[in-house]
Amino acid sequence: MSVLLISLCAVGVLISLYFTSVSFRWVRPDSHWIPVVCRMEEATCARIVFTPFAKVLGPPNSTVGLLFYALLGSAVATCGLSVPLIRLAGLGGSAVALLLSFYLTYSLLFVVRVKCVLCFAAHTINLIIFLLLLAQS
Repeated sequence: MSVLLISLCAVGVLISLYFTSVSFRWVRPDSHWIPVVCRMEEATCARIVFTPFAKVLGPPNSTVGLLFYALLGSAVATCGLSVPLIRLAGLGGSAVALLLSFYLTYSLLFVVRVKCVLCFAAHTINLIIFLLLLAQS
């Protein structure tokens, strides 16, 4: 279970890093070196990075996600899920991430009306992480 959790966190880090890089304009959303399936199109995914929904907690959501995935993945990799504090902190952070994911999914589908594959992937990762941590509690 730890390997799956660490793998999900690693994918979450990559998605968050990409969105953060676009948010701070370090990379273009449609850079040629990014796999085609992940590229953000100007009319869809790239557009949402600059909406108020992309900064619910202040900084870009992706930077918060980057921190969450990196901390959780590192904690699980170094200490494992047998440490109660890691399970509890992970579950709490994961619950917040999941609630935010529900709100952002609603916003994507019904407010902004953008179908962003990477966004949905990150939200699905948040759900799976929450369920894995809940199962360990």
